[in-house]
Amino acid sequence: MSRWGEQMGAPARPTNIIWDVTYACPLRCVHCYSESGRRPTRQLSLNEQLRVADSIIELQPEMVALAGGEPLVVKGIFEVAERLSQAGIHVVCYSGGWPVKPDLVEKLMHCCDTVTISLDGATAEVHDQIRGRTGSFARAMAALRMLDDAVRAGGPPGFRFGIDTVVVRSNFDDLEQMCTSITTLFPALKSLDLGAVIPAGLASRSGFAEHELLSESQMEQMGSAAWAHHLQSIAPQSVTVTCTDNLDLQMNPVHGFDDFTALQIEPDGEVRAMPVYEGTVGSLLTESGETLWHRAIERWSHPFITETLSPVRTVEEWAAATRLIDYRFGSEAVRARIDQRPQFFGVPG
Repeated sequence: MSRWGEQMGAPARPTNIIWDVTYACPLRCVHCYSESGRRPTRQLSLNEQLRVADSIIELQPEMVALAGGEPLVVKGIFEVAERLSQAGIHVVCYSGGWPVKPDLVEKLMHCCDTVTISLDGATAEVHDQIRGRTGSFARAMAALRMLDDAVRAGGPPGFRFGIDTVVVRSNFDDLEQMCTSITTLFPALKSLDLGAVIPAGLASRSGFAEHELLSESQMEQMGSAAWAHHLQSIAPQSVTVTCTDNLDLQMNPVHGFDDFTALQIEPDGEVRAMPVYEGTVGSLLTESGETLWHRAIERWSHPFITETLSPVRTVEEWAAATRLIDYRFGSEAVRARIDQRPQFFGVPG
């Protein structure tokens, strides 16, 4: 590890790994961090996926999240999940719910510890506008119903499912209804995770910052223990409600990185230096995870990172910093994609 890493107390290995296994997706979310469905999938063959899984196992993380895009459209995803699970790693699968069918639920329950369905509103009107496809709310709710039915029919011991909500201005007023109404529909539901939208990918656009990033007062509320306690108090006792402003993902050098242990992997095995920002440090198909983790840590103290993030105090400033970092460390293809992003004028409706 570098002298900087030792001085800053950076961890020896990542404990949480997010692997976006594909950029293919049936949805077109207005905030999509990875711009999935709008770019090449960069999906690996099954053999290559298993090689990446083995490299992940060597890092001995506590948890691996299989995300995307939509991971359930990837052929071989269950073999990958099983490989990770058999190594003693807690495997979480994130899905928008669109492709979920009863046979997939059965497979998921036997290779994953947790399945999390994305639900960005308490009504179809709100959710579908944010997710960019009519019917996506109905599909997500159907997926939750299938999971609930399967668990109550006698799922594997320890298996659990939950809901993840990206909180933007358009659905901020839905949060209490998510706790009081949506959660009560699924008796076996274990968690509702509410996280403030991160200014990454499409959510870093200046127009999105203007219309959908949370206001400073909303961000304060998302980070408030009192607000989190209130939301928990109105939800069923069997459901754990978490609420976060996600500011830890900013990776502001002012606060240090002693507790930062997350690593993000792109679909083709490339490892990001910093999860929220563009810019990779190498591939798990050609180098060890330990080497790439240490290389990522070096990036955290890069002068450009320090100069760009240290002054950030507001979410609008964070979005502007993201655009600068992405353009500085992104590849030529990344910069071309950024240049072609459509302007954002607000969620339709």
